[in-house]
Amino acid sequence: MCPCLIYKIKDMEMEEMASMIGVSCPVFQFLLCYIATIPISFFHRFVPGSSTGKHFYAATTGAVLSYLAFGLSSNLHFLVLIIISYGSMVVYRKRCGLITFFLAMGYLIGCHVYYMSGDLWKEGGIDATGSMMVITLKVISCAINYNDGLLKEAYLRESQRKNRLFKLPSVIEYVGYCLCCGSHFAGPVYEMKDYLDWTEGKGIWMKSEKPSPSPFGAAIKSILQAGLCMGVYLYLDPRYPLSRIFAGSYKRWGFIKKLRYQYMCSFSARWKYYFIWSVSEASMILSGLGFSGWTNSFPLEAQWRRARNVDILGVEFSKSAVEIPLVWNIHVSTWLRHYVYDRLVLKGRRPGFFQLLATQTISAVWHGLYPGYIIFFVQSALMISGSKAIYRWQQTISSDKRMFKKMIMLLNFAYTIIVLTYSSVGFMILSLDETIAAYASVYYIGTAIPVVVILLGNIIKPKRVTSRARKVQ
Repeated sequence: MCPCLIYKIKDMEMEEMASMIGVSCPVFQFLLCYIATIPISFFHRFVPGSSTGKHFYAATTGAVLSYLAFGLSSNLHFLVLIIISYGSMVVYRKRCGLITFFLAMGYLIGCHVYYMSGDLWKEGGIDATGSMMVITLKVISCAINYNDGLLKEAYLRESQRKNRLFKLPSVIEYVGYCLCCGSHFAGPVYEMKDYLDWTEGKGIWMKSEKPSPSPFGAAIKSILQAGLCMGVYLYLDPRYPLSRIFAGSYKRWGFIKKLRYQYMCSFSARWKYYFIWSVSEASMILSGLGFSGWTNSFPLEAQWRRARNVDILGVEFSKSAVEIPLVWNIHVSTWLRHYVYDRLVLKGRRPGFFQLLATQTISAVWHGLYPGYIIFFVQSALMISGSKAIYRWQQTISSDKRMFKKMIMLLNFAYTIIVLTYSSVGFMILSLDETIAAYASVYYIGTAIPVVVILLGNIIKPKRVTSRARKVQ
């Protein structure tokens, strides 16, 4: 049988399997490579030889998976980001963090624009820009931490002291860090210091009297969670297509029905991300890199927080919008806090709305230069500020008024659901005209409510009331 016919048969089989789960052939191929990170990460534990062999395994398997998922161009794009960062660390350590931030982020944005990645993803396609987003954060953090290695300890925050690098990583260490465990596909983002400690058996990975943490229970839980999330997504997605928002039938609906449908579109889409991050969580756990220490209670239990990128129940039942960054895309939120938000706060000053807005803007352009992304993250800054105002009101209520306090908590919960649902529609639609049309269909409720709450928060500033018991005491 000729090779061309063999490839044709394979393509036909791939298309049939892809159609069974309702995705395109390129996306199905990516999913196969993505799921393959689970066994590949597990076998990382058994790589013989020194740490150099482990770095080589991480770099090689990551490059091969990228090639199979996206083609040769993906590794070339990754190489550009690696050269930008590593070159800046070699040539000009004093400013390597700033140089890498602007050059790597600029290159990523250029690729977003060139490939029109957002439109491609909406149409069911796939490209390497999603992986580039993760690697961009990795190379920036590594360069900044190498830069921090020059600073005096007295001037550093706790996260800076923990993650700073005194020595330039070798090339093989650096490439292994960028591509290890297939985590560059969708995260989570982790620090170079942790990667080196894990590879070399230092820090919390050092052999001690405590037993070696078994990854199997936690990994099986993550794999089962991934299967459940995929099942929920495949059930909901066809029933709540985003395109219906622009259909004639939608326009005839009432306000409540429109808002409810937007909620279901947002709710359905989230399960896709839950699936992706559950797979990467299983990979990180099996490799051992996801280990974050032991509990203080007895019997000892291994913790895997470094592998966890989402808390599903935390997202769906967030009491406040302030909690969303703590439970959604957790490690990117942590990265934004450590490398953007905290570093924009002047010494002796408290962070304010400017730092929040700047951080959300950086997050928006990191996703891509689409109006929907910009609008979503500006909206999220308003959403979080409004939620903080409600929380401040909640804190002024004395403990003997429990019912009233619970009502304010319920108000914050409802506020979070409404504004997050409304805002996330822009993240999914992306185009300006369609985003505005979707927002207008529900009378811009998700913009109006946060603005009103923020204004009221600046006008109504009740003093904190102490309880009677506290006064007596």
